[in-house]
Amino acid sequence: MEHIPVLKDHVEKYLDLAAGDTVIDATLGLGGHAKMIMEAIGKKGKLCAFEQDERNLKEAKRRLKKYEKQTIYYNDNFRYLKKRITESGIEKVDAILFDLGLSSPHVDEPERGFSFMEDGPLDMRFDQKSSLTAADVLNTYEESELADIFFRYGEENLSRKIARRICEHRKTEKFFSTLQLARFLEKTLPPPRMKKGKKKHPATKIFQALRIEVNDEMNVLKEALEQAVEVLRVGGRIVVISYHSVEDRIVKQFFKSLLIPEASPEEMLYRTHGDPIVESLTKKPVIPSPEEVEKNPRSRSAKLRAYKLLIPIK
Repeated sequence: MEHIPVLKDHVEKYLDLAAGDTVIDATLGLGGHAKMIMEAIGKKGKLCAFEQDERNLKEAKRRLKKYEKQTIYYNDNFRYLKKRITESGIEKVDAILFDLGLSSPHVDEPERGFSFMEDGPLDMRFDQKSSLTAADVLNTYEESELADIFFRYGEENLSRKIARRICEHRKTEKFFSTLQLARFLEKTLPPPRMKKGKKKHPATKIFQALRIEVNDEMNVLKEALEQAVEVLRVGGRIVVISYHSVEDRIVKQFFKSLLIPEASPEEMLYRTHGDPIVESLTKKPVIPSPEEVEKNPRSRSAKLRAYKLLIPIK
């Protein structure tokens, strides 16, 4: 099956790459966007690619074999972006891409535990070397911790009820599989809700929250964005594609602080804020067209934001 990069034309437009550029693909996945990047930067360009999933990295390397001399691969989490780039002798880069969605193998392979459509272990780890699994979270976290995770990361209004029922259930039976959890949630929550004409499975928000907790995604994203602007050259661009409101909110708030930086005491005497550090290239998030969603249904919730660095950050 052909791998279709999400919002490919918009990514290409906002990265605005030139021959010889050095680019970071912080979320390599299967290499869909990376192939487009390599075609744009030519033989003198360089790609720094991060992918913590070993199987994805192996497949991406196979697909990008013709560019292997121009590519530095990091089998690592992008929370170490600046450290790894610096270790490679690179001070500044011309563009950075974050595509924060799940890769196809994560969803398509039941043994990874990301999907509630087929049975598999409650795993949800991007990096199989990590120790914490979704089963660990469900079976060991305190009720209050579970409720907080479901509310913050899944935006589930019934988080307290679900956490209470989970803690009651695990006294007699531990949670171990995706379908077991999905069926439990079907019984615990109201019937599937309609959203844009489609039913939303009651397990959707809880699975999202568990995945975020297992992989510490929100803290990782905040750390990575801070590092990204530090390694970007002035005039360089950052493109971020998010897939749910929790991610998008972090991206929006982070760059808002750079659009209107906090003023120093001296500045406050003369103006309300400091000079902007970045320029927003997308006044509103870019979303897929109906035609793209039809070709690639997994792109339906994607939101793209793009920014240009105006002032160097040390």
